[in-house]
Amino acid sequence: MPENQYVHGLVNFPIVTNMPAWSRDLPRRYEARSVQPLPFCQLCDKINDKYRITRREQVMKIIAVNGSPRKKWNTATLLEKSLEGARAQGATTELIHLYDLTYKGCISCFACKLKNGKSYGKCAVQDDLAPVLRKVEEVDALILGSPIYFTTVTGEMRSFMERLFFPYHMYTDPPQSLFPRKIRTAMIYTMGVTEDLMKQFSYEKHLSRNELFMRRIFGASESIYSFDTHQFEDYSKFVADRFDPEQKAKRRKEIFPLDCQKAFDLGTRLALP
Repeated sequence: MPENQYVHGLVNFPIVTNMPAWSRDLPRRYEARSVQPLPFCQLCDKINDKYRITRREQVMKIIAVNGSPRKKWNTATLLEKSLEGARAQGATTELIHLYDLTYKGCISCFACKLKNGKSYGKCAVQDDLAPVLRKVEEVDALILGSPIYFTTVTGEMRSFMERLFFPYHMYTDPPQSLFPRKIRTAMIYTMGVTEDLMKQFSYEKHLSRNELFMRRIFGASESIYSFDTHQFEDYSKFVADRFDPEQKAKRRKEIFPLDCQKAFDLGTRLALP
């Protein structure tokens, strides 16, 4: 066999003997090899008269956190769709339901701010949320989802965000982050009001602050919104005269699938190298 070829399956693939300059700048999770055959290698088509061989060295890990008490409704569905998009890119995923856990918000013990303290930069409270916070430090991307209750996220999501943000948030000027690296993050919001009402009540003013802190602490963030959501299976069983059940059902059939696609695309973006 010629020195510049090796057999992969039944096909002879050329080995790259003159590695291009771009190979030195590959992200850490990818690496170029020039001599040994690569398990699960991919040989791209000829690009600019060069062959490129790369392999995945580490699988992306993505966690989604559901701040809704409902595990099979609007917010959870969009989170599942986002994780489905991430898995389509080869990522490993996990969905965590906050309402399954027993915990409180920040208790202002300031152990995470104590100089030379054993919990500096980490939440010292040991409850059901502690292992979740540890998992966050291992992920490549984080997605938070919540329905909107009275213009903001649910109490459980708010408590989670306090415990998540505060240990990494440094009291410096300008503010800095103690999170060990940069990761991608996103927020998914669902709400019963229309987009016009959301703007009228200045929801974005409140919710944009979440994205601000996500960017400040983790490095990148984006948000998607799902408006005028379908709240009940049967509206006739509830006192909800202000809503038109037929219009709600129509929107769920026609618009919510588009929101699901947005969530899927979001997960795809977060899982890209």
